[in-house]
Amino acid sequence: MKKIRVVLTALFLCFLFLAASCAGGGSYTVGICQQSPHKALDAASAGFRDALTAELGEGNVTFLLQDAHGESTSCTSIVNYFVSQRVDLILANATTALQAAVNGTVEIPILGTSVTDYGTVLGMDDFPGITGTNVSGTSDLTPLDEQAQLILTLFPDAKTVGLLYCSAEPNSDYQINGIRQHLEAKGIKCKDFPFFDSNEIASVAKAAAAASEVIYIPTDNTAASSAEAIGGAVLHTGTPIIGGDAGICGSCGIATICVDYYALGEQTAKLAAKILRGEAKIEEMPIEYAAAYQKLYNPELCTEYGIDTAKLDDLGYAPMGN
Repeated sequence: MKKIRVVLTALFLCFLFLAASCAGGGSYTVGICQQSPHKALDAASAGFRDALTAELGEGNVTFLLQDAHGESTSCTSIVNYFVSQRVDLILANATTALQAAVNGTVEIPILGTSVTDYGTVLGMDDFPGITGTNVSGTSDLTPLDEQAQLILTLFPDAKTVGLLYCSAEPNSDYQINGIRQHLEAKGIKCKDFPFFDSNEIASVAKAAAAASEVIYIPTDNTAASSAEAIGGAVLHTGTPIIGGDAGICGSCGIATICVDYYALGEQTAKLAAKILRGEAKIEEMPIEYAAAYQKLYNPELCTEYGIDTAKLDDLGYAPMGN
């Protein structure tokens, strides 16, 4: 009889141990709303998935990845679907996706990535860096003062810089206003060339090339998705482009100071793991920025435009593809 009681007690303790282990590990569902299909956002989503899987363990997290193809209404539909599925966390990849997520739920934790300025998205003046809500994340803001200095270094005789960007993207407005201040402080005239969507981008890019000595494009999702179209419209004019991300630079630009979006996705995944494990409260988590930036140049286009790549090498820039 004693042996039976010992066996039953042992089995009961094993059951408690297994139950506690399952509760501690957990299984999670994460919805990813990606605003557009282009290299930067693809890399951020991939980095997030890979790193969160490594953090939580293979088989412990399920991803629902949906691409809105640049449509704000699709972002809204995707977020509503995630809410209906009661996902444990939403990754909003880019500004429009974050806006949709913020409007879609105040309960599910939302992490943004590939978002430039959270204060602009959330309508917070003098944003302190912590939202106090169910929103946090990572920013892809690059040092605009260094972007401006890159233009001045490569084109010291330039008098006018064309600012090419999508007027429908708040993140682009924020960057354009910032770099304009830096350039105008150095005596450079800036002229805005906004476009509303991809249908206008080629004609506006041509106008920018005709009226400027250099074109600057920020981290702009519409521009990134249409970088080849911009290249087709501008390259034959001889007007060089400084791009805000590697995708734009690789297609039509000569140089960039940019974020490694895969690494940014990985960084965001570490925040997600803390939230899902209950190690941190999202309303208390500050927005994080990239730990380092990439300085890259496009060797082929530099040669075409007669840019001295030795100068870029000396400044710490690396050729793309290396």
